[in-house]
Amino acid sequence: MRYVAAYLLAVLGGNANPSAGDIKKILGSVGIDAEDERLNKVISELKGKDIEQVMEAGRGKLSSMPSGGGVAAAAGGGGAAAGGGAAPAAEEKKEEKKEESEEESDEDMGFGLFD
Repeated sequence: MRYVAAYLLAVLGGNANPSAGDIKKILGSVGIDAEDERLNKVISELKGKDIEQVMEAGRGKLSSMPSGGGVAAAAGGGGAAAGGGAAPAAEEKKEEKKEESEEESDEDMGFGLFD
């Protein structure tokens, strides 16, 4: 992903066809060493393509992908429609969280990271 991001930064900066050196310079400016194999793969896949079209095609693919956020929102909406059924579930979650925090405090046996 970092190679694609650096490639996009170079294109946004006005370089329509960034070279490996251009991308290495961008990555090097933030302390990242580029792996030639991965870098060359990104350049070969994007060379000569219009970045706007590539991004639009990617958006189309992402829109068909399921994501965890959509499922949770749908489940939350269904719970609200059910009426009072959501309240006991919320109480159970609070109790679980409370138990976890007590267990975590026992795990460190009184020793802190910076003691």
